Amino acid sequence: MRQGGNEVFWELDVTSGLSRASYGSNMADTGVVEALLRLVEKADDGVDSVQVASRLGVDHQVVVGAVKSLQALGDVISADLCSSKHWELTEEGTEIAEQGSHEARVFSSIPLEGLVQSELMKLSFGKIGFSKAMSNKWIRVDKTHEGGPRIFRTVDSIVDQVQEKLLLLQKGSGSELEEKEKNELKKRKLLSEVTVKSYWITKGSSFSTTITKQETELTPEMMANGSWKEKKFKPYNFEAMGVAPDSGHLHPLMKVRTQFRQIFLEMGFTEMPTNNFIESSFWNFDSLFQPQQHPARDQHDTFFLSDPALAHEFPQEYLQRVKKVHSEGGFGSQGYKYDWKIEEAQKNILRTHTTAVSARMLYKLAQQKFTPVKYFSIDRVFRNETLDATHLAEFHQIEGVVADYGLTLGDLMGILHQFFTKLGITKLRFKPAYNPYTEPSMEVFSYHEGLKKWVEVGNSGIFRPEMLLPMGLPEGVSVIAWGLSLERPTMIKYGINNIRELVGHKVNLQMVYDSPICRLDS
Repeated sequence: MRQGGNEVFWELDVTSGLSRASYGSNMADTGVVEALLRLVEKADDGVDSVQVASRLGVDHQVVVGAVKSLQALGDVISADLCSSKHWELTEEGTEIAEQGSHEARVFSSIPLEGLVQSELMKLSFGKIGFSKAMSNKWIRVDKTHEGGPRIFRTVDSIVDQVQEKLLLLQKGSGSELEEKEKNELKKRKLLSEVTVKSYWITKGSSFSTTITKQETELTPEMMANGSWKEKKFKPYNFEAMGVAPDSGHLHPLMKVRTQFRQIFLEMGFTEMPTNNFIESSFWNFDSLFQPQQHPARDQHDTFFLSDPALAHEFPQEYLQRVKKVHSEGGFGSQGYKYDWKIEEAQKNILRTHTTAVSARMLYKLAQQKFTPVKYFSIDRVFRNETLDATHLAEFHQIEGVVADYGLTLGDLMGILHQFFTKLGITKLRFKPAYNPYTEPSMEVFSYHEGLKKWVEVGNSGIFRPEMLLPMGLPEGVSVIAWGLSLERPTMIKYGINNIRELVGHKVNLQMVYDSPICRLDS
């Protein structure tokens, strides 16, 4: 049996019903089939399956199984699906029918000298009962009492009409109540209207009380002795679905991640190694020309490690150049003019962006003969965020980096157009923005056809000379970069409104099992 809303459906698989109800080893079900045929034979107009179940003293589902079994044999019987409705008490309604309504129990709980309101509210029925009793003007509240608000009775006795109505329905005398009264009880969730679906069973064109067993398998013995000619075979159901084979399934995030990776590879990018979730503040912040007083370095935005709390291995010459450009300036910049401290740079954190990986790769590139490169990365980053429908403490960042001589803002916009076009996003706008390590910086917006407005889809910019030149990169080299999240496009693609349904313990694994293979749009 399955229940949908207020409707009850009785179902049984035809094949399993046939094997169990007609010819299986369960003789009780076979008896139900025979008894059903005898009842149909005696009834001129037919019988109802619910009434048959009641007369035979069996569950209605067993009778439905017998009906399905007989239908599989051909025109032995005719069964028309019909439905009937009746009112049924809910669990709370049954409790009230036995113990009285909440408001009546509240009235009974108040002695003549009154009761402190806080004491009444401790009772399981206190809150609802108080409201209803006040509406009925059975009680009043004295707020001037020294011990706090006190509740007193306003009438000597009451009639619990709610309980009386529910008892009538429980006894099958619901016809005495008006529909308005029943609907009021339904609004209080004390009553529900249940639709029961059953079968009206009559004789078929091939009706018989004697059922001949249909064979389900053609055996070699039948072929050898020719007995198959005399047998009746059960028809094959060629529409039946086979059992799905066991296989692995990809999470939607992994499918969309594969799509992004494919786009980067098609554009000639090389993937950066991003397997270090733990990063020092030096590579995560200082190497990117992000000042040590920046709010993002505060514990409100960053997860700091306690063990190991500090990092100790740095390229010393590079570290000194970073310190100088922060505190004194250099390479045409006046810097931030503050006392840069190695203690801040040593602090280990869970990386807040994969741009820290880009900084490591660009420094490594600077230590060899420079050649133009195109890098990308897709991996997790961590922020000390307040969790809600669109924010988690960890998420994926997608990053693209291009290093070459003489790159301009026009090159960045052209690559972004190419990248987003491969994603199926063609309407782009760019808005000036601020990032500590890029100048100029741009936010990327796309027109959302569904929302009918422009929405932000990424951030981008050209890395500052204060970041690149201390690494040792040649002066004419420019580095353009952009990034976006993986979760937002995945949520849009799969129609997910709450990020916690995509990542974390609330993920519906059936969604992972059922989701289609992610293909690149042509």
